[in-house]
Amino acid sequence: MDLNSDRQLRIESGLPEEIESIAQEVIGCAIAVHRSLGPGLLESLYEHAMDVELAHAHIPFARQVRLPVHHRGVQIGTHVVDMIVAEAIVLELKAVEATHELHRAQLISYLHVANLPLGLLLNFNCATLRDGLRRVVNTHWQRPNAAPPSTTPHHTVPESQRSSQ
Repeated sequence: MDLNSDRQLRIESGLPEEIESIAQEVIGCAIAVHRSLGPGLLESLYEHAMDVELAHAHIPFARQVRLPVHHRGVQIGTHVVDMIVAEAIVLELKAVEATHELHRAQLISYLHVANLPLGLLLNFNCATLRDGLRRVVNTHWQRPNAAPPSTTPHHTVPESQRSSQ
């Protein structure tokens, strides 16, 4: 796979180009971490390595971010997400045998709580990171001064199922 080819890693998402561009940089960072460390380590090690890689790439991020959770307008607690990149992308890092629909559903919840447009589910316990990457677009994301959210469902496209153009 040619890592410099945006065409191999892009899908039509309807998200602003700047978010797509950052997402591609983050995926590149994750691939670099996976190539360096390989599969089979603890999730916390991949998280620390992503810190190093994102900082090296000068990509702004925050780790272990506490988000307020509201129900009917009342804050009922907080939830901690692994990482938020450029105040736009939630990273959910895993080091598991396989990701499941529950992991995707959790990422959707995190996107709602954070009101962010894109999530990346990164499972580092795969032979290639391409097999462990899932993008989740928050179709209910509200840009500042935006119209009410659509009622279309969330969609994910496993990296291995994206078409090359």
